[in-house]
Amino acid sequence: MRLDKFLKVSRLIKRRTVANEACDAGRVMVNGKEAKASVKVKVGDIIEIAFGNKPVKVEVLALLDTTKKEEAKDMFRYL
Repeated sequence: MRLDKFLKVSRLIKRRTVANEACDAGRVMVNGKEAKASVKVKVGDIIEIAFGNKPVKVEVLALLDTTKKEEAKDMFRYL
């Protein structure tokens, strides 16, 4: 699954265009490397997002094409 789609479906970022912009600005890292929006995300990957001065670090637990709000939080685990 593409990184920008994962960020949107998991509700870490509300819109896919915003996820794309964050990736283009270099604020998203996958497994310690700066990532573009098109990077393929796998279960077990570590994603770091720089939200201003508060970085968020999560581990990918599941890849789902669509989710309900309640199920979205089961797609990742905060580290």
